[in-house]
Amino acid sequence: MTTAGHGQGRGGPEPETIPFFGTTWVGHDGGYALRRAGVAVGSLATAFAACFILRFAFQGLQIADVGSFVGALVIAVFAVCSAVAFRRTWDGFRRRPADQSREDSLRTVKMIGFIGSLIAYFLRSLAEAPGEGLRRQEYESAVAQYERRRTVRTGNPAGRRGGAGGKAKRG
Repeated sequence: MTTAGHGQGRGGPEPETIPFFGTTWVGHDGGYALRRAGVAVGSLATAFAACFILRFAFQGLQIADVGSFVGALVIAVFAVCSAVAFRRTWDGFRRRPADQSREDSLRTVKMIGFIGSLIAYFLRSLAEAPGEGLRRQEYESAVAQYERRRTVRTGNPAGRRGGAGGKAKRG
C-alpha cells in the first residue's frame, strides 16, 4: 500500500499528516517503523534531559536557600502540570478536543508540564504513531463516505428509469 496514491488521481480524500511521519502511517511504508522507533527514543531521551535540567534548576533553588515551602511548591507545580499535560496529550491521540478554546487556555500548563507530554509521546509510539488511530479512523470514514457518494453518482442516468429521458419504450 503506497501513501502517494491514497486519494490522488481519483479525487478522494487525502490523509492528514502526522509530525515526523507525514502520511507514512497510512500504509506503514516509507520507513514508518524506523520513524516510530526514532520518536520513541527521541521523546524518552528528551524527557530524561528535561528532568536533568529541572534537577539543576531545583538545586539552584536550594543554593539560593528559598526555603522548603518554595521547593515543595515548585515540585508540586511541575508534577501537576506534567500530569495534566500527559492526560491532555494522551486524550488528543484518541479524539479531537470538544472545546478548542479550553484546550488553548491550557497551553501554558502543557508547556510547563512538557515532560508529561513527552512521556505520552513515548508510550503511544510503542504501539503506533502518535495520533495514528484517530487519523486512521477519520481517514477511513472520509474514504467510505467518498466512495458512497461516488457510487451514487456513477452509472448511466438514462438507464435509471426504463430508458432515454425516463420514458419507457413502447413497441
